[in-house]
Amino acid sequence: MMANVVHRIYYEQPINERIRTFLRLEHLFERTTHHMQGSTRWDSRAVINCLLDTVNLLGRSDLKTEMIKELERHSTSLGRMAQSPGVDPTRLNTLLTELHEMHQAFVQQKGQVAAHLRSNEFFSSIMQRSAIPGGTCSFDLPGYHHWLNLPDQQRKDSLEGWLDAFALYSRAVNMILHLTRNSSTPTNEQAVDGFFTHSLDGSMPVQLIRVAVAPADPYFPEISGGKHRFTVRFMRIEENGHPRKVEQDINFELTCCTI
Repeated sequence: MMANVVHRIYYEQPINERIRTFLRLEHLFERTTHHMQGSTRWDSRAVINCLLDTVNLLGRSDLKTEMIKELERHSTSLGRMAQSPGVDPTRLNTLLTELHEMHQAFVQQKGQVAAHLRSNEFFSSIMQRSAIPGGTCSFDLPGYHHWLNLPDQQRKDSLEGWLDAFALYSRAVNMILHLTRNSSTPTNEQAVDGFFTHSLDGSMPVQLIRVAVAPADPYFPEISGGKHRFTVRFMRIEENGHPRKVEQDINFELTCCTI
């Protein structure tokens, strides 16, 4: 008999800028994947918007270096687990091999990511007009309007070609965040009068704070803090849209991801 799976809504707070960027990239890649499943011109517009944001985010000159450092850090951490009891050596070797292959792919990568898009006149024109509210409508960019009215498969083929440049970053972000999220065991905590605070161990730097609540709960957590301490305030949206702190004890699930 299968056990009931308890559904949770997870709220996350990155503790450093590197994880913050990875979470934003994950968000963009997930949106892109979702809209690529659609076939309307509005789906294609949504994918283009995700591409624009991704290109801008990946335009940071140090992001490739950050990826390499993070892959190396995870490889080192997992390598230490080889002799630990209860570790599946086959699964561990598979993870280490995948991390090594990604690391090598980044090292061998030449030039700026998505350079082909930045030099693409069609894509650049959309990027420039996107800074203006409503600036990509039909009279602003007739060429874009023409492309949006091409057959569905033709548009999808173009989008898939442009997205190929981000495949390595997408794989690496998914792997890094998966390992990070599963690096620690969740604990059951209580926010007294809707407030919780916790000090962090400086010898084990936390990368990500995760708070889980049930979907039916009428409140949400606001997480803030840094590498030494963090707080969680549970809030409720009032009828006027104003968030207000909950004045009751709340049980929740906490994970301090430390890998």
